[in-house]
Amino acid sequence: MPQFPCTVCDEPFEVPSAALEKYFGWEPRYCREHSPQRKKKAAAPKSAKKRREAAKRRAASATKEENLTRAEVLAKYTEGPKTGVFTDGSSHPNPGPGGWGFVWVRDGEIEVEGYGDADDTTNNRMEFSALIEAYQALPEDAAVTVYSDSQLCVKTITEWAPGWEQNGWKRKSGPLKNLDLVKELLELYRAHPDCPLEWMRAHAGSRWNEYADSLATAWRRSEV
Repeated sequence: MPQFPCTVCDEPFEVPSAALEKYFGWEPRYCREHSPQRKKKAAAPKSAKKRREAAKRRAASATKEENLTRAEVLAKYTEGPKTGVFTDGSSHPNPGPGGWGFVWVRDGEIEVEGYGDADDTTNNRMEFSALIEAYQALPEDAAVTVYSDSQLCVKTITEWAPGWEQNGWKRKSGPLKNLDLVKELLELYRAHPDCPLEWMRAHAGSRWNEYADSLATAWRRSEV
């Protein structure tokens, strides 16, 4: 599922794709713990029946997640940028086994693609791994935009990591997670000054974002 960094605690949280599609243009800002709506409802906890109904709705939403092969993605989707490097990563469940994938496309034609998996990981580690593998595949003189649908990864590298580095890789809100991958990705990002990193909304109909998602979930299928 798409992930967003909480503006209060900086920790990542997930939002079902169905919710993002229902409220187009909405950019989630708060994790469940720091949600203003949750604070308002704290004085009136849900009944057991309502909790069961909410769990059923979440389960129903999860079943809508696609797990398409590359060929199925190309047949279904046509929109989105025709040039760029598109990355994705996921684990199922989270934490649990997961995968990463990237594809470099120029004018709608695939230049390079790659994918892999891990037995015990998290969504965020796979998102970072996808970006690392993508930047490693790019020559030093490459000039192409790299896209990720993880706001956490993009903000970490483009906004937060340089400050953490200056502070000795520390932050006031607590220990840094996935620091090994953050350091590696930051170095690769700096080594490719003409390859900016940008966020792209997940499951919004962009062909090559969906293709990267297919690569990241290939480990769950018999056919890539």
